[in-house]
Amino acid sequence: MTEERITTVEEPDGSTHTTHTVTTDDGKSGGGGMAILIIVLVIALAAGAWFFSQTSGAEIAKDNAVADAANQVGDAAQQVGDSVESVANEVTDGE
Repeated sequence: MTEERITTVEEPDGSTHTTHTVTTDDGKSGGGGMAILIIVLVIALAAGAWFFSQTSGAEIAKDNAVADAANQVGDAAQQVGDSVESVANEVTDGE
């Protein structure tokens, strides 16, 4: 931003003095605020990535547990079916 200021002073004897001042601000800051902001952002992104990787590991473990339980139920159903078939064969052969 540029600011221009012209000041005119009239002396009691009738003479005038004019001062012309131009102030320019290029908007750059000399502080480390931007560097701190970038560091905080990088840390936040790393923490988010770690959190989501832990969450996906828990999801995989849960999916594996459900699959194991389903396999065990399937095995139990197979054993029940085999037992029923065995009993039916004994009943049929005994007649």
